[in-house]
Amino acid sequence: MRTAATRPADMTPTTVHSSGKSGNTDWTIVILMALGFGLVGIDRFMITTLFPVIAKDLHLDYADIGLVTGALAFAWGFAALIMGNRADRLGRRKVLTGAMVVFALLIGASGLAVGLASLILVRLTMGFADGAYTPGSIAVTLESSAPRHHGLAIGIQQMMLPLIGLGLAPLLITQLLHVIDWRWMFVLFALPGFLLAWILWRRLPKTIVVDQHRSSIADWRAVLSYRNVRIAVALMLCWLTCLMTASALLPNYLTDHVKLSFEAMGGVLSAIGLGAAVGTLFLPWLSDRIGRKPVMLLASVGGIGALWMLQSTGADPTWLFFWLFLVHFFNNAAITLTVGPLCAETVPPALMATASGVVIAVGELFGGGLAPIIAGHLAANFGIDKLLLLPMATLSLGFVLALFLIETRPVQRVK
Repeated sequence: MRTAATRPADMTPTTVHSSGKSGNTDWTIVILMALGFGLVGIDRFMITTLFPVIAKDLHLDYADIGLVTGALAFAWGFAALIMGNRADRLGRRKVLTGAMVVFALLIGASGLAVGLASLILVRLTMGFADGAYTPGSIAVTLESSAPRHHGLAIGIQQMMLPLIGLGLAPLLITQLLHVIDWRWMFVLFALPGFLLAWILWRRLPKTIVVDQHRSSIADWRAVLSYRNVRIAVALMLCWLTCLMTASALLPNYLTDHVKLSFEAMGGVLSAIGLGAAVGTLFLPWLSDRIGRKPVMLLASVGGIGALWMLQSTGADPTWLFFWLFLVHFFNNAAITLTVGPLCAETVPPALMATASGVVIAVGELFGGGLAPIIAGHLAANFGIDKLLLLPMATLSLGFVLALFLIETRPVQRVK
């Protein structure tokens, strides 16, 4: 059995990267990676708040909403699997800059959709760009940070997706809909994408390629030979099922079942991003001090309890906001630890993006891709009031799986 400390002889790094091994953390690069992930968050989740409006305009039902959400997740997963390994082999700068350029070119295309088929096609394309950015950005963030800052650095980088995409965007969108058509909202974020791509190309260090003889299949087999990575794959499925189920269909849950107004729904929905942002920053930082495994167990138990209370709450926006805040406070922290420190501290440095890509791919394809489709059909056939049962079940499974993790940041090693 391999632990985080073991390193197979054939896992000689294929590339030379800048890193935080010297004890210093390059916070500029961490912030750039965070800004990029914030733009990815806008693309992925702003459509969630718009679904009640888009559904009426394009005549979509609950199952269609789940299908659109799942389409992007499927593309995200495939791109993470392939491009995570490419980032290890070709260098981070090429992959991250290219992904951001494609993102900027295509983000406005969601507003051109005229029906279900065209909307799915656009979201599939966007998912490839978003998924290509994710594992490489995680690897760059951790390479640029000292080991004692891994949790904090990845927390800063990962928090931008929920903070902007799920926290600020719902508040902004519900107000902008009074003055601008939903189609034009997707166009507003193209220029920031181009600007960030230019900065990344100039700021990220070039990667010196040493050896490219090993195949991608060998890399995937190598990372899956680690027990923590195999468990992380299953954990990511659990966390993303909760994230996507309790976000993609939640606007309709709040308006159709709880009977909130559209404006009140937008206010409650902002708890997803705000709670995720705070949890993504705080709990990974805490894991730098008490270890990764205890925080993962805490996150799963806390998420289950918050989901139970959310399901039991009526049309009270304040309490709905509070419990939804806690659901994603715990759940997104678990996602961050799973794709970040848990992978990075388990595999050799040259396979960091590959490991994250494998974990993200399985989680997105099944948790992010299939879960909203399944949830959409369950809501259509059994009632949307049953929506939260699925994430409660998957978080319970996540708790059991986390018990078998090998600790990668023991308390006695923390100074």
